[in-house]
Amino acid sequence: MTRTRRLALAAGIFYLLTFAFSIPAFFLYEPVLTDPNYIVSAGGADTRIILGAFLEMLTALAGIGTAVAVYPVIRRQSEGASLGFVTTRLYEAAVMIVGVLALVTIVNLRVAGTGSGSEDDLAMVAVGQALVEIRDQTAIFGPGFVPALNALLFGYVLYRSRLVPRVIPALGLIGAPLLLASVTARIFGFDDQPLFGAVALAPIFFWELSIGLWMTFRGFNPLALASLGFDERDAGRSTGPGLVSNGDIS
Repeated sequence: MTRTRRLALAAGIFYLLTFAFSIPAFFLYEPVLTDPNYIVSAGGADTRIILGAFLEMLTALAGIGTAVAVYPVIRRQSEGASLGFVTTRLYEAAVMIVGVLALVTIVNLRVAGTGSGSEDDLAMVAVGQALVEIRDQTAIFGPGFVPALNALLFGYVLYRSRLVPRVIPALGLIGAPLLLASVTARIFGFDDQPLFGAVALAPIFFWELSIGLWMTFRGFNPLALASLGFDERDAGRSTGPGLVSNGDIS
């Protein structure tokens, strides 16, 4: 396996891990997100929430991995866009961790039993709701907003370089402005229609899933790698008769 194939495989696996970690984490958080009195409840789903927090932390780290793994390859097409992709992934992960810490803090305060009376309980409920609001805002400014920037930067590089079939980054480039419009409306307090939010998210969802699957099982186009300056051996090409290069696409 060539170096570029290993990098594509690593990036693809990291992409798929973001799905494997983030989807269950969303459902594990449900008790603390829907119960405004969770912080003063007698019995809570603390283990479930801590597991969700752990999975979301892994999601953030896997997101960083997607950018770090492909950087040595895509920087040859555009160093600026490639570095921007790494940076947006780091920013997204940092914001996600803030949300994780907010929910873990609710669990720790509930376990400590800080509230000891009706007035204390009311104050703690307010604290708990504020922490949940922090988490909700991090979900908007992090994994809600940043995937559009990721799609613009990474999608641009892949579309120009033809490292993967152009239809894949085209999904991201189409979905990015839609998602930016939807999330921006939420940031400024406009209640956009749920249908528009779903339509805006769909291309980004399928872009990230398809690029993860493609890089995992097919890798980068050897002809595109060669055009970026990788030698034939590192690009997975062979001049020998009867040999087909891995992941070759038109």
